[in-house]
Amino acid sequence: MTTYATTPGVTAPSFRLEQKRRITGDFPGPRSTELAARRAAVVAKGVASGVPVYVADADGGIIHDVDGNSFIDLGAGIAVTSVGASDPAVVGAVKEQVEHFTHTCFMVTPYEGYIAVAEQLAELTPGDFEKRTVLFNSGAEAVENAVKVARLATGRNAVVAFDHAYHGRTNLTMALTAKSMPYKTNFGPFAPEIYRVPMSYPFREENPAITGAEAAQRAITMIEKQIGSDSVAAIIIEPVQGEGGFIVPADGFLPALAAWAKANGVVFIADEVQSGFCRTGEWFAVNHEGVVPDIITMAKGIAGGMPLSAITGRADLLDAVHAGGLGGTYGGNPVACAAALGAIRTMKEQDLAGRARHIEAQVTERLGALQADLGDGSIIGELRGRGAMLAIEFVEQGGGRTPNADATKAIAAHCLREGVIILTCGTYGNVVRLLPPLVITDELLADGLDVLEQAIRTVNAG
Repeated sequence: MTTYATTPGVTAPSFRLEQKRRITGDFPGPRSTELAARRAAVVAKGVASGVPVYVADADGGIIHDVDGNSFIDLGAGIAVTSVGASDPAVVGAVKEQVEHFTHTCFMVTPYEGYIAVAEQLAELTPGDFEKRTVLFNSGAEAVENAVKVARLATGRNAVVAFDHAYHGRTNLTMALTAKSMPYKTNFGPFAPEIYRVPMSYPFREENPAITGAEAAQRAITMIEKQIGSDSVAAIIIEPVQGEGGFIVPADGFLPALAAWAKANGVVFIADEVQSGFCRTGEWFAVNHEGVVPDIITMAKGIAGGMPLSAITGRADLLDAVHAGGLGGTYGGNPVACAAALGAIRTMKEQDLAGRARHIEAQVTERLGALQADLGDGSIIGELRGRGAMLAIEFVEQGGGRTPNADATKAIAAHCLREGVIILTCGTYGNVVRLLPPLVITDELLADGLDVLEQAIRTVNAG
């Protein structure tokens, strides 16, 4: 029996695969080992994988590997498969679409699916103004085009990003990204006119009492003194930072930045590539504080695993771009659009925003109790996050804030041996991030947390 908390009128998911962890023996097993050898002969070493097993099937919160092992998935392909890796609505929509056509290029012969996705995004994104949408393939591509729009619409060049930010791996988005290794090292020179200011990172503030509004003013002062407000085309920020460590800024930080941007004619871009589509317990993370961006960038969870991204924003901004200035051969591919419509339907019917809040309650209760039990001076520095975008930052024992990347790696390795896939992140490599599919059952999540708790206790004990 599986439990899936629902509210009246909300549909519970159905699964093809048994939602249960199972490890059959040592791994990587023989089939995964064989595939690793084939990979080494043909795939560039620069493409790294965090888990040494190869997938045969996946559904709900379970991943089956080619050697018969079943892993609990607490990563969701980096927040992509929020509706599960083979959601029936997504699968059905994709099958129906590929039977008609797989591609025509919307810039050549358009089709309804692209328009339907844009209509959904106009409905779901915050703001009651008239909106426009453009579809692309990846989160980095969405970010690049949001910056293009902001620069053209304002006639300015400077773009402001934040410490600990991650925005992608293309040239412009590498410039926006804060972390050097592995994302930027030896890949320069980077795009110019990118400026970085301090983020609100409550756990690591020199002054723990600093408010969100005060942290915002610190950033604004730097912008005004070092760049000049009249030169800034856009501020771009992840409302909950992803690769940087699932950093949730102090309350008031985002509203203060958005208010300053509006007062100074600066385009406020919310990068919701990882935090969007019910992940944080709202459709978008900016909704938690009522912030209405000028442009939102989206990808990952938008299409149930199919490659699709989008920018949605004020009509006056996006319509300022000349015809032909935005687009791409595969942008808004019809199969990906069909998948997105299926995924959004599942998110609505199953109330996955509510489900994310339910997951948050389960995780914070369990891990909060663990933190309290281990006491001051343990390797747990902070438990943080929103919805089903949660993280544990690990530190050296003794009650300080010295990052403990070794403990983080050991915990991830322990979990994998026991059949639980977790992801790490953070500027200092010391954060475990939890991104389960939003359709994960209560039992499966509890089992995964059992394993994670044991891993933390083991590493904490030395």
